[in-house]
Amino acid sequence: MIREINFDGIVGPSHNYAGLSLGNLASARNAGHVSQPRAAALQGIDKMRSNIALGLVQGVFIPQPRPGRAWLAELGTTVENAEPHLAANAMSASSMWAANAATISPAPDTADGKCHLTVANLKTMPHRSHEWPATLAQLRLAFASDAFAVHGPVPPAYGDEGAANHMRLTPAHDQPGVEVFVYGVAGGPFPARQHVEASKAIARLHRLDPERTLFAAQSEEAIAAGAFHNDVVAVANGPVLFAHEKAFADRDTLVGALAAKVDGFELVEVPDAVVPLADAIRSYLFNAQLVTPPDGAMTLVAPTECRDTPSVNGWIERHLASNGAIRRVNFVDVRQSMANGGGPACLRLRVACDPSDVDPRFLVDDAKLDRLAGVISQRWPDEIASDDIQAASLIADVERARRDLLETLDMPELN
Repeated sequence: MIREINFDGIVGPSHNYAGLSLGNLASARNAGHVSQPRAAALQGIDKMRSNIALGLVQGVFIPQPRPGRAWLAELGTTVENAEPHLAANAMSASSMWAANAATISPAPDTADGKCHLTVANLKTMPHRSHEWPATLAQLRLAFASDAFAVHGPVPPAYGDEGAANHMRLTPAHDQPGVEVFVYGVAGGPFPARQHVEASKAIARLHRLDPERTLFAAQSEEAIAAGAFHNDVVAVANGPVLFAHEKAFADRDTLVGALAAKVDGFELVEVPDAVVPLADAIRSYLFNAQLVTPPDGAMTLVAPTECRDTPSVNGWIERHLASNGAIRRVNFVDVRQSMANGGGPACLRLRVACDPSDVDPRFLVDDAKLDRLAGVISQRWPDEIASDDIQAASLIADVERARRDLLETLDMPELN
């Protein structure tokens, strides 16, 4: 039975605010602040608990080895001797944002009836460009069943940042869908991270039906305003597209194509006059998880910043009162992730598949989350100042914390 599984990235013990992501306004705004890795990881655990309480299937991905010693070795240095900016790139915990791990095409969409996954190359930002080998190792372990086809990255000439720039619309997860690949062309002072060439390559690798595959340009205005990924201004679930008015360069063509190809298509669009683009990006209204629990009430899992932003909270209250497509909103506290530029949707990768085909070590329930929370509470650093990321004591603590987590999950293959 195909169900959607949300695989959340566990926030790693090296979580810090080094301000490495050009175009991510929250990351830049909080650069140099003191981070709280333990609180960040426990906030992520609590979000997973709330999704399990909704009746959703929940999975996890494991923090990557940090510091990235292999990457530094390729640069001819070590974390202890590296220039500070290289050390910061090697200590980033950005793999916690699992929405950038890969692009997923479920079995009903593919010519061979397999669920295809292509690991993202993340080549635009140095701190993320060295993530893909460890991510690929996890994908091949978690999705080793013959039900899946796991692909290596698109060649780095073309930037690919994964499911954050990909949407799937369908009447139900087990029915054929229309897959939408959103790419950037220009973004004012910021780089457009998703290249159309990478998106087209993934569609070919996944053996998608060209008649049910769409490519849409993100608006330059959205990228320039800080929407570094499509999922900062748009998210889809089932037959519903929830988007800001200024999300796409050619909104009318995309909406028209979806209306023609998706049974029961519904657009929930937020006008810029009601929620200005800046408020939408600051609150991460669209970087919420839009999910359908077993009770059928489509639910927006939104950061508390949405409740705290008057224009956004006002729109949410009016939409709920109108009996619109979104029937319920669950607010979650992921402030540590938000301060580094990632909301609830950034923290998860959606995979529609039969859960019995997934390595069970990557699936969690409340009891397993209790065990993970115990390791985090004991081993994750309480605080990290940016000036301390090369400290020998911190590096030792970070590496030991990850080893203990892998031992708890019985995943020696990832050591």
